[in-house]
Amino acid sequence: MGILSFCFLVFCIHELVSAQITTEPSEVAAINKLIDYWGLKSKLNLTTDPCTPGASWAAETANPRVACDCAANICHITHLKIYALDISGELPRELFQLTELMDLNLGQNILSGSIPPEIGNLLKMQYLSLGINNFSGLVPVAFGNLTKLKSLSFSSNDFNGPLPVDLGKLTSLEQLYIDSSGVSGPIPQELSNLKSLHTVWASANGFTGKLPEFFGTFTNLTTLRLEGTALEGPIPSSYAALTKLEDLRIGDLSGEDSTLDFLVNLTSLAILSLRSAQVTGEIPSQIGTFPNLQSLDLSFNKLTGSIPNTFEDSQSLHFLYLGSNMLNGEIPSNIITPELRALDISFNSITGNLPANFAKIGQSLNVLGTLVNGDGLLDGKASEISRCLISDNKCTEKFPVNSFAVKCGGSQQISSNGVRFDDDSETLGASSIYTSSNNNWAVSNTGSFISNPNGPQYTTHTASQITGTFDSELYKTARVSPNSLRYYGLGLRNGRYNVELHFSEIQMDDSESWKGLGKRLFDIYIQGERVVQDFNIKKEAHGSKRALVKSFEANVTNTNIDIHFKWAGKGTCCIPFQSTFGPLVSAIHVSQVSNVSGSSNDNKKQVGRIVGITLGVVAGMLITASVFYLWWVKKTPEHMRVSTDSPKKNLTSV
Repeated sequence: MGILSFCFLVFCIHELVSAQITTEPSEVAAINKLIDYWGLKSKLNLTTDPCTPGASWAAETANPRVACDCAANICHITHLKIYALDISGELPRELFQLTELMDLNLGQNILSGSIPPEIGNLLKMQYLSLGINNFSGLVPVAFGNLTKLKSLSFSSNDFNGPLPVDLGKLTSLEQLYIDSSGVSGPIPQELSNLKSLHTVWASANGFTGKLPEFFGTFTNLTTLRLEGTALEGPIPSSYAALTKLEDLRIGDLSGEDSTLDFLVNLTSLAILSLRSAQVTGEIPSQIGTFPNLQSLDLSFNKLTGSIPNTFEDSQSLHFLYLGSNMLNGEIPSNIITPELRALDISFNSITGNLPANFAKIGQSLNVLGTLVNGDGLLDGKASEISRCLISDNKCTEKFPVNSFAVKCGGSQQISSNGVRFDDDSETLGASSIYTSSNNNWAVSNTGSFISNPNGPQYTTHTASQITGTFDSELYKTARVSPNSLRYYGLGLRNGRYNVELHFSEIQMDDSESWKGLGKRLFDIYIQGERVVQDFNIKKEAHGSKRALVKSFEANVTNTNIDIHFKWAGKGTCCIPFQSTFGPLVSAIHVSQVSNVSGSSNDNKKQVGRIVGITLGVVAGMLITASVFYLWWVKKTPEHMRVSTDSPKKNLTSV
């Protein structure tokens, strides 16, 4: 037999064998049922065998995707992806007949209901993604059956109750994404078995109890996120063993204080955020030498001592947030390196002069509330408010004002009731302070959207009409922040003020789509007092792009008012796009309602005059009424007079 004849024979045999390979009939029936149930025929019309070699729907980039394993004489469906296509309803039972599935991606849809225990039948599953849906009920215990799982995601759902202890059986698990999933209660000790984990996203859940000590045994961890929970400190010293960590975010802790000693050997860190983590003590100098550290956030803690000089030599650090601590000493002379994009040392007892090279990062520098010489950076009234906020000295103003209004993130506008909202369209950086042209107010932003592929965006806008208001344009722009956004009223007359805060959720949808599943939560402080916790604009306004006004009263005793919008690690992070979280505000109007300053005698005189006039008028009316009554009694025959306790019908019976 010649070579060509032999090759032809082999080819024919291969084609014959291929023709005999078919897909398991029960799987064909199941996949077709799923396509019908989720209305996908226009996108995935399996007119031929779903495991047809070379089918377009089997490509790795296909969506929807159906891929198979045909190693034996019968094909099995092993991969199913229906991603971000807004399929709805509950998980149909037919899904669990695909028992050969290894990879199931149903992320970013609007699937609802509880997850049936039959999901435990998919014993060959390695990658399971159910994130960004509307699932509810308990996290299924049956997840514990899927012992081959390498990646499990059910982030951004509406589950309730605790994590099942059976998750501790998933000893092959490498990735666990459960942030914003709705789970609560203590983190089960059984999860200590998951030694293969290298990625854990668990922020924005209702976890309680102490930070788990056993996380320190997950020595393969490269990413750990635990912000916005009800967990308590201290941060265990066992975390010092996590030397492979590249991204560590722990925040919003209560309970016992922590120190930074556990960080000394975590030299692989690129992102380190311990914001609002009850951290005390000094900043270890070693942190400034970490070769890959790009973002460091230690704000809103109780750190003391000075800023280590080692930060002067950093070749990688882009963002440094040390605001709202108890740091002291002088600002290091060369802390502002060419690589540094943002520095926040606000609200500390730091002194000294700004380095000569501070202009290299322009406005991304915030020394508000410090004793640092901010000439050239803090203009106008901002320098005054900086001094007022760090001392007990009384601040005075020669020409005090009694109101101000700001169109947050937009241009000047006069509202339907005549209030002029000032322009606030100035571009802010990742750590900025801006003072208005009339010196009546200032705004500061701190924080960076680390994961935003489009770069930092600190304003947002919409072209859509805003409902529930006569001033739609007022709500079409807004300031946003990933961490801390503050507005300050400057040079105010001391007294009682009404604070009107205007909101409209213009970044998150409320449509019947996965894009409508986002939740924005943040806290509001006025004059240092938290007045709203876990504020959700969309929920309170009953939808997106609807106007909402919240009013509060506050005292001004030192010519300034501080309105603070602060993210506490809660809500979703990435709906409808990456880095959609944090405070958002559309407009602010602050106006005086009374005076409680040293002019109280004038107030008393004014009140006295008002009371005197009122009493005089009342007395005059009483005298007039008495005279009229006597005249009426004298002139009216007795049978025409009506008793005061007679029914009104007697008036017409005479």
